[in-house]
Amino acid sequence: MATAISACPACNAAPAAEDLAEAALASARDSEVLLSLPTIHCAACISAVEQGLRAHPGVRAARVNLTRKRATIDTEPGVTPEELRSLVEGLGYEAHELDAASLGMTETDRAGRGILMRLAVAGFAAMNVMLLSIAVWSGAEGPTRDMFHWISAAITLPAIAFSAQPFFVNAWHALRAGRLNMDVPISLAIGLAVVTSLWETMLSGEHAYFDAAIALTFFLLAGRYLDHRTRALARSAAEELTALEVPRAMRFVGGVPTEVPVAALRVGDLLLVRPGARMPVDGVITEGASELDRSLLTGETLPVAAAPGLSVSAGEVNLTGPLTLRATAVGRDTSLHRMADLVAVAESGRSNYTSLADRAAKLYAPGVHILSALSFLGWYLWSGDMRISLNIAAAVLIITCPCALGLAVPAVTTAASGRLFRRGMLIKHATALERLAEVDTVVFDKTGTLTAGTPLALDVQAHGDAALSVALALATGSSHPLSRALVAAGQGATPADVTGITEVPGHGVEGLWQGRRVRLGRADWLGAEALGDTTATWLDLGDGVPLDYRFTDRPRPGAAEAVAALQAAGHRVILLSGDTDGPVRALAEDLGIADWSARQTPQDKAARIAALRDTGAKVLMVGDGLNDTAALAAAHVSISPASALDAARVASDIVLLGADLSPIASAITTARTATRRIRENFQIATLYNIIAVPLAVAGLATPLIAALAMSSSSITVSLNALRLGRDA
Repeated sequence: MATAISACPACNAAPAAEDLAEAALASARDSEVLLSLPTIHCAACISAVEQGLRAHPGVRAARVNLTRKRATIDTEPGVTPEELRSLVEGLGYEAHELDAASLGMTETDRAGRGILMRLAVAGFAAMNVMLLSIAVWSGAEGPTRDMFHWISAAITLPAIAFSAQPFFVNAWHALRAGRLNMDVPISLAIGLAVVTSLWETMLSGEHAYFDAAIALTFFLLAGRYLDHRTRALARSAAEELTALEVPRAMRFVGGVPTEVPVAALRVGDLLLVRPGARMPVDGVITEGASELDRSLLTGETLPVAAAPGLSVSAGEVNLTGPLTLRATAVGRDTSLHRMADLVAVAESGRSNYTSLADRAAKLYAPGVHILSALSFLGWYLWSGDMRISLNIAAAVLIITCPCALGLAVPAVTTAASGRLFRRGMLIKHATALERLAEVDTVVFDKTGTLTAGTPLALDVQAHGDAALSVALALATGSSHPLSRALVAAGQGATPADVTGITEVPGHGVEGLWQGRRVRLGRADWLGAEALGDTTATWLDLGDGVPLDYRFTDRPRPGAAEAVAALQAAGHRVILLSGDTDGPVRALAEDLGIADWSARQTPQDKAARIAALRDTGAKVLMVGDGLNDTAALAAAHVSISPASALDAARVASDIVLLGADLSPIASAITTARTATRRIRENFQIATLYNIIAVPLAVAGLATPLIAALAMSSSSITVSLNALRLGRDA
């Protein structure tokens, strides 16, 4: 941002300065434009977009975030988002405006930095307390031992008060809700260790557990930080869908199109939608002819002809000509908002999944508490000494391995996530690996997922060089997807000298060549017979004999390998697409998928996933478009390509970073191995407890034994997690 004003009220000297800063910040936010850039994929893309935007005289600063596929642009007053969107698209990148007011802008990773700070404090304190403990273990006695204990207390108490806050807070919330989690025994062990150590220190006792308490805090924070780093912080997919709505629209006021906020629109309003703009509301076209790109919402690869009387939905893109439409649904009643509601419902259902760690905590926490209470009661009845009984109860809590159990899951998920990241897959959700390991059914979207999502010309030389040169000349004058694909396929050929090129909205492009009117466009416009489900554009050289140029949507790299590997592993593979029957059937036959369905709406896909789930199937959904978001959120686990829209990526648990689909099958294998390693870690912790707990109950667990036992169990669990890389 060019305006450098503190957002912190405490940084301003007077209330007047504070008000001034807030007003300036509000103004700065008004001049900030957010663009979603779903097709950028590398540093060169970032450089091209940023340089192109900064060259605009009204742009003060521009930053592109590759992970979020988003550009943040600081503009001068008067620069319109539509102007910037057109500029980016002129650079060759797809762009959509995002509504900043609809996004929860949590850009900074405060949680991760907070855990790392607490980990650093606990580690520094643990090192110093351990040095003092070594002196005690080496034979320091009397006043010297007491002095070391008091110094240890002075270091440990503030360190634990700061570093162990996440465990104390989570334990308190769990107890208030009437349930137990892993943080309850952890907090009790730390708290009881500190209390008994202070008591022993005040009574000049021989043993204190300050070193064990701070070491336990350090190891558990290490596990918490590993767990945090295995996944990206994702915002709500429903929120992202809402942000993709058009924030402004052109409404006719007194017959003049006037820009107004979408929130001001009402049913019955007449709106102007210019070429290249997205529909702000659901409505019916009353005037104009054009073509609509519905691929983001329905998965249809071919643009749809738009004419008066056609119903349109919010989010569809107007391609070639201006359209006037009458609003039939606005705000929360639009199809885009209904899709967002579907996603929100599906997300809430997925959150009911219980992780392995939580399931272990349900068994572990009450067992440890009961065992510690029985140890205290038994020793008190036997000895009548409250001090000895409390010490032994604390030793039981410390030595019963909350540390190893706290590391059991994050150590493995970190190793597995690193392995998958090197293969091009980013794990976003904490329980994604566990759910991926349970998958038995895989559902694929077609357009943009199993296929590249862009047309590919099949044989541009089919009608000779002369026809191709005319077709290229006409295609360069159009922004239609088939025209762009034709230009890309005809690189190297010389366009003919065609003059007076004009685009006829909803039909195609025409011009003059050698005194004849030539046309490139739809079959019905040129008097040709459509080729059924085959994608084609037609060329008329002025002789009344239309020539067809055919296109296909090629499979993604690794699509055939991924499907074959999944089927070989015994998984059921299903193809669900919003495209028409012909392309879906052709792709299914090409990839060997017997179970396929075409013309699927977003609601149809989500309903099919729900029906599969009701039969007990564990569904992996792989999709990339707005029409897939509800299905992605409803599935047991989901994957989206990095080229997907932000909304689809946010709704998914795993992001496929590259274009190759082949890692999907091996990811399931890695997830199953990881889940097996997690269970093995729980078994190691259980075996450790079987050996260590009798020592603690018998009163033989000194602070030295407790510290060594905790360290050895944690190291064993971590080493077992590292085996994942070798197995994979």
